[in-house]
Formats: sequence, C-alpha cells, structure tokens
Amino acid sequence: MREIVYKLRAALAMVFLAGATIFSGPAIADSSGVIKIPTHNWSSQLVGAEVVGELFKKVGEKVEYVPMDSQTVYQAMADGDIDIVHEVWEGAFGASFDKSLATGNVIDLLTHDAVTREDWWYPVYIEEVCPGLPDWEALAKCSDMFARADSGGKGVFIGGPVDWLKHDAEKVEALGMNFVVRNAGSAGAIWAELDAAVAQKKPVVIFNWSPNFIGAKYPGKFVEFPTHDPKCTTDASWGVNPDALYDCGNPASGYLKIGVNKDFEKNHPKAFNIAKQMNFSGPDIDKMANYVDTDGMEIPEAAQQWLKDHKSKWEKWVK
Repeated sequence: MREIVYKLRAALAMVFLAGATIFSGPAIADSSGVIKIPTHNWSSQLVGAEVVGELFKKVGEKVEYVPMDSQTVYQAMADGDIDIVHEVWEGAFGASFDKSLATGNVIDLLTHDAVTREDWWYPVYIEEVCPGLPDWEALAKCSDMFARADSGGKGVFIGGPVDWLKHDAEKVEALGMNFVVRNAGSAGAIWAELDAAVAQKKPVVIFNWSPNFIGAKYPGKFVEFPTHDPKCTTDASWGVNPDALYDCGNPASGYLKIGVNKDFEKNHPKAFNIAKQMNFSGPDIDKMANYVDTDGMEIPEAAQQWLKDHKSKWEKWVK
C-alpha cells in the first residue's frame, strides 16, 4: 500500500512540474493565506511534512501538501510556489539548495540537531564473506558476490530514486568498481530489496541514510569511500582518480536544514515563528520513519502519533 502511495505522489509531482513549467510566475510567495508544504518519497519527510502542517494549524494557519520532485522543489521555493522545505539533506540536496539560496529568494532558516549520512550500506553479516569491509576497495574485490542473473557478472548496487541525484554511477566509474547501479523507485522499494536479502542472508548493498529506522532493525555499516571533499564534485584532478569527478564518498557528517521562501515571514508570521524554533534531532527523524516503515502506520496517523509522543518538545515552539 505504501509503495502505491509513493508512486502516486511521484506521478502527481510530475503533473505539478509540468504545470509549473507552463505557468511560471514572479518570485513572490503565495500570499493567499495557504502555506504550501512539499511531500517527497521517503517516510520521515512525509510524516514530518504533516507534523509541520499540524503545528502551523495550531496557530490558525491553513496548509496544503504538494507532491514535488525532491530536487526541483528548491527552485519552486525560490519561485514562491513552495513556502518551506523542512528536510534539506546535505548529501542529496545541498547543491540544489545552494542554487536556490543564490537567487536571493530563499532563506537558510535553521540547521537541525540531527546529523546526517547518506551512502552505500550493507548488513553486517556480509563481513563474514567479504573480508576488509567496510573499506570500499574490499567491497570492489567482492563485487561478484553481489551479481544477479541479469547483471552480466557485475555486482548490483540498489540506489535511491533517480531524483535524489546521488551520482552513484559516476562513483562506480571513477573508482573502477565492477558494479551496476539499479535505482529503486522509492525508499519503500529499497527496504523491500533489503528485507528480501536479509531473510535469506544474501549479499546486498543499498543506498541508505541516517537517521532512519534501518540501523535499529538490521545491524549494518556504511561503506567507507575516500573521504568527501567539495573538490571531489568540481575538480577532476582532485582525488584518487585524476581524470574523474565523484571519486569519493558523501559527507560523513552532513547537515539537515530548514529552508523557507523569503516572503514566508511577511505572509505567515505565526508559522515563521514556529519554523525558526523547529529543531528535529536524529531520534525525532528515526521515529517519524519508524512509525511508518516498522509499525505500519499511515502517514497522517504517524504524524499524530509523533505529536502525541513529543508534546513537551513542540509545545514551546507553538507558544
């Protein structure tokens, strides 16, 4: 059921984007009185979006949830079509967020306490058959263990949705790894691949991120690639391969931010006052995902449960 919801949201996002292309307007946020909050294709963001919306409703605001591509949402925020993005992950969306900030129409409002990491990840039992992990070179030597019947002898890496823009194929080529990248359609599809492999104790390597619920469900580790440096994505001469970009891992201690349209405070002062205090920890993000991906709750139910369980945290934001 959740997989169908993810796919429906993605389809609606494409319709929205098509309309936005035709009817693009000035970079002034919607002052109609309705706060536009985007929804994406992973559980913590979907639950968090409704948590944010419910908090805004408590001070009398009206909200609308808008399915959006998780990269183009930043341009939409700069254009005034979206008011707030509450989960800006550095590894996946930092570049798009920086471009939106450069327009002058987006404000970097707050950095959450949550520290993020987004990269290749494997369940820990694989270390029994692939010595040297979590080093990436050890993984490369074990690539044949991850091969599938239709992968031509190459290991298969289960990547995130294409719109997360992780550049995994470029990383594979730059580091000379005998892997192919297969992008899942949603976070739910990644977890389905992982569940199936763990049930049979088969080798699997996936795109994962922290904070989320997986670390509590399955012991595992991130693959340790060459340490990230901003030059890795802009200067081919930097790094272990002097002829290629992306020959490194993602940031190991990334930020999680809130961004808002520059007119958000003017149009929605009460909501803005909440947003500038709204600081989520790693366990907060874990719990939002866990309600859905482990406990099986629907998104609205999960948002209400988080609010119930964390009242002492958010009450002061609203007051």
